[in-house]
Amino acid sequence: MTTDHLPSGDPGGTPGHAHDHGSDLPADLVESTHAVSVTVNGRLRRATVPARRLLSDFLRHDLGLTGTHVGCEHGVCGCCTVLLDGAAVRACLLLAVGVDGRAVTTIEGLAAEDGTLHPVQQAFHDEHGLQCGFCTPGFVMSACDFLADNATPTRAEIREGMSGNLCRCTGYQNITAAVETAAARLAETGQDPRARCAGNDPDSGSGAVARARMGATPNEAGTTGRGPAGQGPSSTGALDDGPGDPGSAVGEGDA
Repeated sequence: MTTDHLPSGDPGGTPGHAHDHGSDLPADLVESTHAVSVTVNGRLRRATVPARRLLSDFLRHDLGLTGTHVGCEHGVCGCCTVLLDGAAVRACLLLAVGVDGRAVTTIEGLAAEDGTLHPVQQAFHDEHGLQCGFCTPGFVMSACDFLADNATPTRAEIREGMSGNLCRCTGYQNITAAVETAAARLAETGQDPRARCAGNDPDSGSGAVARARMGATPNEAGTTGRGPAGQGPSSTGALDDGPGDPGSAVGEGDA
């Protein structure tokens, strides 16, 4: 497992202590920073973050994993859904310091290293279970968790299982069909819905075909319309020691 370390000379201050960025605020009013170690998509990531840094902002701004979208920031819309130790959670309702020592899977952690789409991603593509795509990462991650608990759901159970995510485009019919198709394909292969797709022979070029079909490029990254994440002191930036997550696919993309 690759470990990503931060550069030395942490500009955020000593972990666990308040750091004054030139302000005259009393020490008890300056936000403290804390060291965290989180396994994200199978890679150990270490950073020093402000105490109030949301997990969603940590993933997007500190780690550059912009596939996790941010919508309501109240835990209602489901756009920011990720897997925490295999269970679906709202990243906008969790603090980065609260996931120290735990494992997070984002939408970037589903497709195979060669670009082959995860069965749930492929089903959303085949059934056209998306339009603008902003809500898609949350739906895909929620579907992975749902299908891990219910491998052969009825359409009524799918609608209930996906009811925690909101979509303003599709009317949900194609999303329901996508989850139904994904369930059938996963049942055939026996794959854990929460695990990264194993992929195909890299010599077959399937990864390149999948990326071309989705109009995506490897290690695609972008920004949000929102300003710098959170308030108070900035966290230190993550330094990659190895290759990044696979390129964007269904449910990824910049927003």
